[in-house]
Amino acid sequence: MPIIVNLDVMLARRKMRSKELAARIGLTEQNVSLLKSGKVKGIRFETLERICTVLQCQPGDILEYEGEHAPARLDEPAA
Repeated sequence: MPIIVNLDVMLARRKMRSKELAARIGLTEQNVSLLKSGKVKGIRFETLERICTVLQCQPGDILEYEGEHAPARLDEPAA
């Protein structure tokens, strides 16, 4: 899938467990686990907003596009 979910990375950076995030944003631990693994087909903007508020980050810190036509990252050398 070309959309990569980096929620586990942000949790690690904030030294927060999934259980705490789930409690603070009003989701079950299982739903947070599904989000972390990328096994969801979508996410509500309201949920994304709550995650970003709690983790003090931007949506782009959590979601990344890695498709065929994705723009080159600044830290990668040009092909």
